[in-house]
Amino acid sequence: MSDYITLKENRDFQRLYKHGKSFVSPVLVIYLSKNKTNNLRYGITTGKKIGNAVRRSRARRVIRAAFWELAPKLKRGYDIVFVARGKTPFVKSTQILSDMEYQFKKAEIYKD
Repeated sequence: MSDYITLKENRDFQRLYKHGKSFVSPVLVIYLSKNKTNNLRYGITTGKKIGNAVRRSRARRVIRAAFWELAPKLKRGYDIVFVARGKTPFVKSTQILSDMEYQFKKAEIYKD
């Protein structure tokens, strides 16, 4: 079984929005909550405010790439939702990677 499972159900996203802890940066918002499994489960949201379909897809792509790069260094047993912000499609992927790493360190789930 894979260690990284994609969240797809609306109820999972809503649970994290309501009960999860949030970490905010200008390009990304992260919601975190413990889960009852030993897997990392993640979901990505991009609203219509981000732009057209091309920009929303790019935002999801760079967020996913940054997460996959950092995922081996994260503690297991968490649900994570990434919410793209208005600047997300316009910044370099390295900026998103550094912001994400900083937020995970702040959340104390980054093991280095």
